[in-house]
Amino acid sequence: MDITMKSLDGADAGTVTLSEEIFGLEPREDILQRMVRYQLAKRQQGTHQTLGRSEIARTGAKLYRQKGTGRARHGSARAPQFRGGGKAHGPVSRSHAHDLPKKVRALALKHALSAKAKSGDLIVLDELKAAEAKTKAMVKTFEGLGIANALIIGGSELDASFARASRNIAKIDVLPVQGINVYDILRRPTLVLSKAAVEALEERFK
Repeated sequence: MDITMKSLDGADAGTVTLSEEIFGLEPREDILQRMVRYQLAKRQQGTHQTLGRSEIARTGAKLYRQKGTGRARHGSARAPQFRGGGKAHGPVSRSHAHDLPKKVRALALKHALSAKAKSGDLIVLDELKAAEAKTKAMVKTFEGLGIANALIIGGSELDASFARASRNIAKIDVLPVQGINVYDILRRPTLVLSKAAVEALEERFK
């Protein structure tokens, strides 16, 4: 698959051949859904916690005698049915992460990249370098390329000026190629890859 490569100033910078095994697959929504669910579950904090009846600081004495009062039998004021008592079956601190096979995760990334290539929302730039770290200038650069809401993936190391100029622009995410992931690809309409990122992805899946 050949795609026209652009430079940051909007000019054509030749063509780049994308691997059919990475960018030419027929996207499967079920695999993408499994991967997004895996990512969101893994990043969930899971720090929610309520006090059970064993954790309530309250008297342990029996409320009243067992028999003869005409009322129901109760043994503890910490029981959930009483005001100030413990919570019944409340949330506890835990990890929400679940397993997903490594091969499925790798396949999901390929399908996410293929989905962007198939829909025409993939842009390849020759390099991501800025002469100066000026956000205003970077906004004009992106406007010239037609980029308004995008995930931008650079090489293994991002140019410091480019990263600094881009990080404060709304709806623009910039990541090194090591940080590429399915959720971020799908949540932005446009995917922008540098030539170095394309080479690194093809080397990774070789």
